[in-house]
Amino acid sequence: MSKTLIPAQRRKEIQAYLGIHKAARLTDLSEMLNASEATIRRDLEKLEESGFLERTHGGAVIIQRLSREPEYQKRLLDSPDAKYAIGKLAATLIEDGDVVFINGGTTTTEIIRHISPDADITVITNNVFAVQEIEHIGFELILLGGTYLPISLSVGGYFAIENLMRVYADKTFIGVDGISLKYGCTFPTSAEAEVVRTMMGRTRGPVYVVADHSKWGTVSNYEVAEIEKIHSLITDDAIALEAQEALLARSVDVLIAKKDM
Repeated sequence: MSKTLIPAQRRKEIQAYLGIHKAARLTDLSEMLNASEATIRRDLEKLEESGFLERTHGGAVIIQRLSREPEYQKRLLDSPDAKYAIGKLAATLIEDGDVVFINGGTTTTEIIRHISPDADITVITNNVFAVQEIEHIGFELILLGGTYLPISLSVGGYFAIENLMRVYADKTFIGVDGISLKYGCTFPTSAEAEVVRTMMGRTRGPVYVVADHSKWGTVSNYEVAEIEKIHSLITDDAIALEAQEALLARSVDVLIAKKDM
């Protein structure tokens, strides 16, 4: 694009680009729009102020809003191969002797599915679906009590929190509805968010977030943690390089699960 654009035109082009690609590098936008990086940086600042995007290390990502939780059966149809690969990779990080917290969700179900049946571990979860669907569970699996949450097929509330407050875990694996540099890890409901906050607070070791690439840049209603509070993001190979660089700049490791694993 050789023609010099006015600010409103540049920002419209940036919005259109992010609408398709979800993330963009500052250098790429500068070249595409024939404008200096300083000029593009000011454009990104304005678009961030409007709530359209979130600036990252060397670029920006579009902000996607999620105010209501999708039904579990619908989420099962979203990126199943990516979730399978993420769950398989995450399960390899669990070692004999570990006590592990795992929350509800379609991606975390795949972690439980991939744990060796004879593993010498204890898994504590609020994931009702996993307990119902997975056969041949040989390791110790503890299902939290609590209020049944039918949309997420999990449990939460006072009794779930009370159970969690009686134990410490070596590691925690959490599936999230959104992950963002600015807004952290988010959930659409307060009940699920409170369970995850408690899991994280009762964890002596690393906290892993498991999320496919579509969750990057998504913001929901309730924050459970700032991005710096997690040890690693386990995601699929479709996540943007800009996202990986931005996370590494915040000292968050990014583990990529190949879909052919």
